[in-house]
Amino acid sequence: MKKVSIFFFLAILSVLSSCQKKQHKTEEEATFLVTVPLRLDTLVFKDYVSQIRAIQHIEIRALEKGYLQNIYVDEGQFVKKGQLMFQIMPLIYQAETQKAQAEVNFVEIEYQNTKSLADSNIVSKNELALAKAKLDKAKAELALSRAHLGFTEVRAPFDGIMDRFQVRLGSLVDEGELLTTLSDNSKMWVYFNVPEAEYLDYATRAKSKNPLNVKLRMANNELFEEGGKVETIEADFDNETGNIAFRATFPNPKKILRHGETGNVLMPVVLKNSLLIPQKATFEILDKKFLYVVDDKGIVHSRQITVGTELPHLYAVTSGLRDGEKVLIEGLRKVKNKQKIKCQTENPRKVFAEMNQLFAE
Repeated sequence: MKKVSIFFFLAILSVLSSCQKKQHKTEEEATFLVTVPLRLDTLVFKDYVSQIRAIQHIEIRALEKGYLQNIYVDEGQFVKKGQLMFQIMPLIYQAETQKAQAEVNFVEIEYQNTKSLADSNIVSKNELALAKAKLDKAKAELALSRAHLGFTEVRAPFDGIMDRFQVRLGSLVDEGELLTTLSDNSKMWVYFNVPEAEYLDYATRAKSKNPLNVKLRMANNELFEEGGKVETIEADFDNETGNIAFRATFPNPKKILRHGETGNVLMPVVLKNSLLIPQKATFEILDKKFLYVVDDKGIVHSRQITVGTELPHLYAVTSGLRDGEKVLIEGLRKVKNKQKIKCQTENPRKVFAEMNQLFAE
């Protein structure tokens, strides 16, 4: 009985030993993918927080004092230039205009009589000149009263979108009181601040007179369908922040953008002779980035790198890696530093094309 037990125990040990050897042999035979960094010129977009403004955004105020008699538009409505928006009760101004018109009629009769007498040398030319001056004064007062009457009608100075009403029908408004605001959203001005160093890079690159094309990412993280152009840079830097304001103009035919929105301007920057690697080839230790470099003998070496610019799924490396060095891109958690592995080299353009459309053929 003891012999049978000993034989059974030895058989189990033999099986376990065989499994461990097979597992160890399988691990040694595992093939890991590596690639080499790619050096080339590429385009990236730098992101800047922006404020969106209408090209025209004004306050609509009452030009005369009186009761708000009519409102002909609604909040959020698109209005055309010259369209009547508000009517302030015009009765007093109508009466003053009628009075001024009657005075003109009376003085004009006097002037015509004086002219007839002057033509007959019955009155002097000075009296005729005095009658003419009196008529001119009456006409001026009539024009003034008509202007006051016209001010009771508040019309749109340009095509735009109405904002919220600040007064309601029947309100007694004072001269200069705010009624609403009006925005022309056919084009939008997008302001964003650029640090001094990046402004200098832009200024040295901007050799042509053509404006820089930019994109706009809206608050919902979607790209605005229209492209914009940087047309203006402010004259002075902000001494507190060290930034200078850029202004890009975006067409807004569908009126999607509104005054006061926020977004992010994406400004293109060309990276010259950059050394690119896949992001998945790196790992972090205490906020520092590392990767595994595989030498000619297949030995893995941990290497710290410095990343200059981050692209979609790629890093532009500024230090810690040289051209032609093999970088491990799969199985980073399955290897250790100084371990010897079997590897297969993948074409870097094929690897990058799977992750970034920039390199897809």
